[in-house]
Amino acid sequence: MTDDTWTTITRLRDWLADHQELPPAQEVLVRVLKLSEEVGEAAQAVIGATGLNPRKGTSHTWGDVEAELCDVVITAMVALRTLTPDAPEVFARHLRRVAERSLPDPDPDPDREGVEAPAP
Repeated sequence: MTDDTWTTITRLRDWLADHQELPPAQEVLVRVLKLSEEVGEAAQAVIGATGLNPRKGTSHTWGDVEAELCDVVITAMVALRTLTPDAPEVFARHLRRVAERSLPDPDPDPDREGVEAPAP
């Protein structure tokens, strides 16, 4: 994520806060509930794009799915930023942890092949 992305997310959070007079704890709850709503809209778009609802047929495109997934990501970022002013750092740190446990080392040292790391 770029600084511009997080600047925009903060502006969106500020705009929402200015237009909804909620106590801080309730504001976080509303943001998380909004995330559930957006996930439901993404699911609805997938069902519509695949034509799985016989009553509605093909009612959405894969472009609609892309847009709804973007709404999910934006809404999650706004919720995180509402929860903490350190959202960019929290997100970057969490992403690093997920990558470290999930992805293979992109540049393994061939000289260390088969060598175990010492115990901490």
